[in-house]
Amino acid sequence: MCKNNDPKAQKVLYEMFSPKLYGSCLRYAPNEQEAQDILQDSFITIFKKIDQFKFKGSFEGWCKRITVNTALQRYRGTKVFDLVHQDQIEDVEAVEIEGSDDVPLKDLLFMVQQLPERYRLVFTMYVMDGYSHKEIAEMMEITLGTSKSNLARARQNLQVMVKAWRESHKSNASYYG
Repeated sequence: MCKNNDPKAQKVLYEMFSPKLYGSCLRYAPNEQEAQDILQDSFITIFKKIDQFKFKGSFEGWCKRITVNTALQRYRGTKVFDLVHQDQIEDVEAVEIEGSDDVPLKDLLFMVQQLPERYRLVFTMYVMDGYSHKEIAEMMEITLGTSKSNLARARQNLQVMVKAWRESHKSNASYYG
């Protein structure tokens, strides 16, 4: 029915998939308003291209791919951040975000949203959505090295934010304790 632009069918589809797709939008966007805009644009594309779905793989996966591409298109062409030297990338990528186990998901998401745009996009694609650096480089139209360095810098920034979060909550805990 969505293929025939049936508003009722489109509403059902939207209600079924929007919560999950909105979660993806939040990971790519710097704030909720941008995430809502990306979601809206994604559904416009989904409805326009629904006849292109060939029943290969899951429909949800197809919708998610459109959503990720919509987010990337929104930020494509923005400044590429400085490269970390190639010999530093391996060491930096190994850095875990220490202490993040005790950080509420809402706060972690907020920290990811505070990352500079390119760092946030690469981090989200690599860590949260499981894309390889090669796929990220192709989708974002950047080099493989740029993808790796942006991930490395994102992890460094998040490490600093988590440390600051832990310090502020440790001092709050002792204040209230």
